[in-house]
Amino acid sequence: MTQPKKIVLIGSAFPLRGGLATFNERLIREYRNNGANAYIYTFSLQYPSLLFPGKTQFSSEPAPENLPVFIKVNSINPFNWIKVGLELKKQKPDLVIVKYWMPFMAPCFGTICRIIKSNHHSRIITIIDNLIPHERRFGDKLLSGYWIGSVDGCIAMSRSVLDDLETFDTTKPKCYCPHPLYDNFGASIPKEEALARLQLDPSFHYILFFGFIRDYKGLDLLLKAFADEKLSQMKIKLLVAGEFYCDPKPYQEIITQYHLENQVIMSNDFIPDSQVLNYFCAADLVVQPYKNATQSGVTQIAYHFNKPMIITNVGGLAEFVPHEKVGFVVEPDPGEISGAILRFYSEHKETEFSVNASIEKQKYSWGKMVDAIGKVAEG
Repeated sequence: MTQPKKIVLIGSAFPLRGGLATFNERLIREYRNNGANAYIYTFSLQYPSLLFPGKTQFSSEPAPENLPVFIKVNSINPFNWIKVGLELKKQKPDLVIVKYWMPFMAPCFGTICRIIKSNHHSRIITIIDNLIPHERRFGDKLLSGYWIGSVDGCIAMSRSVLDDLETFDTTKPKCYCPHPLYDNFGASIPKEEALARLQLDPSFHYILFFGFIRDYKGLDLLLKAFADEKLSQMKIKLLVAGEFYCDPKPYQEIITQYHLENQVIMSNDFIPDSQVLNYFCAADLVVQPYKNATQSGVTQIAYHFNKPMIITNVGGLAEFVPHEKVGFVVEPDPGEISGAILRFYSEHKETEFSVNASIEKQKYSWGKMVDAIGKVAEG
């Protein structure tokens, strides 16, 4: 396949918000920077309100500049899928990219892409977050199989997902390419300035839990880790920045049970892109205490800001955070998490890990993702 000149990405983008939209917009911008005619077909309806756990699906930020986004796709309307499929079939893009993250989207994406492929010109490549969801439901495997059957090749962003792919298909071209760096949140600012912007007491140290809160992300484990008496005697606070996508009551009960009200700051609105740097730059350390995972965009934001990390040894997370180099890899256990936090401060690891993060992050470029997509598209 020669270098594609016309590229369409089907998936989340402005006016929708969140990590999926951020990823898709950044990827298409990379293609456009390389001279391609690249654009996005996003959702007119991504999730029915009944199925959406947050407050709103829409961004409050300005529209991204110089990025063509067409609001076209309705995830639950089969007549729309046919219309969009026929429209893109006629346009004959050289390359169609779809980021796949949950089986709910398989009928929509799979139908559209099967119609596009009937032009015998377009190549369909999927970038896969998860084939088997963290929160599983009946029929997930069947739906993911339908999706994989509609594409020409696959990019897995963790080795665990690459292994999962083998259970669905053994013949189509596929490769592993790690999640690229989220480098679109602005340059770092001094910690003192970030603390002032967030109106946080500069006499404390801050640990960050960032992103949508779901049960599999293990915030309960991190809260219980903060109940460690040694941690409670240190001037450390946990900053939880992200909207609840699950019942907040169990987490509030842990805070009350262990008397953590003065140690935990809950900032539970959606964090817009323009505010992300404040939270990361205010923190000494980013903790991802997940109970299961494949990869995490939070890791790539932390890398952008050269932040040390503590992550749990589940799924593909440990592929991205070298133990005792950029941070600590621990088991999903409150005792192990608290022990790693204590080590981080008692051994004064912040500077060492930050310098190592600035070096390690250089392997996570968007150019490498574009190259991987091109190789898989060539078959």
